[in-house]
Amino acid sequence: MVDLSSKTTAALLPTDILFQTPYWAQVKSRLGLRPRAFDIATGGPEGDVLVLLKTLGDKTVAIVPQGPEHAPDEEEYGTFIENFSLALARHLEPDVAFIRYDLPWTSPYSDELQEGERTAFPEARVREMRMNMGTQHWNIRKSFEDLTVASSLVVDIGESKDAILEGMKPKTRYNIGLAQRKGVTVQTVGRENLPEFYALYCQTARRNGFKPGPFNHFSALFQGLATSPDHSELIFLLARHGQDILAGAIVGISGKAANFLYGASANTKRNLMAPSLMHWTAMRHARERGCTTYEMGAVSPGVDPSHPFYGLYRFKTGFGGRIEYRCGSWDFPLDQDAYREFSNAERMYRSRRDA
Repeated sequence: MVDLSSKTTAALLPTDILFQTPYWAQVKSRLGLRPRAFDIATGGPEGDVLVLLKTLGDKTVAIVPQGPEHAPDEEEYGTFIENFSLALARHLEPDVAFIRYDLPWTSPYSDELQEGERTAFPEARVREMRMNMGTQHWNIRKSFEDLTVASSLVVDIGESKDAILEGMKPKTRYNIGLAQRKGVTVQTVGRENLPEFYALYCQTARRNGFKPGPFNHFSALFQGLATSPDHSELIFLLARHGQDILAGAIVGISGKAANFLYGASANTKRNLMAPSLMHWTAMRHARERGCTTYEMGAVSPGVDPSHPFYGLYRFKTGFGGRIEYRCGSWDFPLDQDAYREFSNAERMYRSRRDA
């Protein structure tokens, strides 16, 4: 049994998950989403949760970004999501087609992936069978694509700086030193430097073949800081060599966790290894602010050269740390016809995007 009671987003409890904070509610409200917050009362994991409502045509989707934070026992994942969804639906408008969860919980396949018995998650059909075991309605669906990341590289930065460096691969330490010797500098900058970062971000998007997000998404990150009642923070860095901007990073902080949110790098002077020095600088800034972890984001689940994130795997694992294998994104349809229509449209869009 799950009971939910509504409250203001300003009353959300302190958390290390940036995407479950009053700050993130402020950011998303500036981008047209409608944030809601609820206290959770159960016989097991409790706490609270941020939910974002997004209009899609004549329907609405409820998004739970990296929540609920506290997981039940692994064998109760599915039943908890079912009970939570039914409780949440009673608080939502009737036009909500489905609830999308971006679960931060440890994946049931984590041990197999850590030990190298798997290099990828099982297909969606197999994962759905496991998630729905014990549920009454068998209504939990694996999302076509994970909302944020299901496999993320996390570096422990609570130790000394020498210990953090020692945990890196020799090549990464060498690249950090190379950037310093060649005169690359990394500076903390402010919101006024967003146009420079955004130009670099668009350059990165063209080089890597993805569609860049709009500028207002980045400005909302900084606008949310002005009105957020919690202690979230941003670290905004630009790496330069002479007059050239070579790399940039926006890192979000909540509690003791730092999240690498957005990065960009130039097409020129790539031999100067500016991104390596930029990440090392971000880690040191986060550590000085009391963070014990630095999350670098998406990587391939294992050593799989065919995976689209294998290049990220090779770069990020150079900084040491560990891969956290999470459950990823799941859907609970409330309107089956609308959900089926949306899923088909989503698949068509992704196919065109990746073609």
